[in-house]
Amino acid sequence: MILHILEAELAGPSSLSVRFNDGCSATVDLRPLLTGPIFLPLLDPTAFAKFALDPVCKTVCWPNGADLAPEAIRSLIQVEQEVGG
Repeated sequence: MILHILEAELAGPSSLSVRFNDGCSATVDLRPLLTGPIFLPLLDPTAFAKFALDPVCKTVCWPNGADLAPEAIRSLIQVEQEVGG
């Protein structure tokens, strides 16, 4: 199954509440993924809040061309669950 994000809502300055097509739902801080030149503007909460779901690829994207694959976001959720026990 190809992983897709079905819903995403702003949940903080660098966090989204997401629901995936595999049934997983969580709130995740995306700050660890916001590295590199294209993502640096998204450290500003106002810029981060301008995210959208790409209607074709079902990825989170921003007007500056940055996007995050569902697998990258999902991997952060797995790390949080492992750390949290």
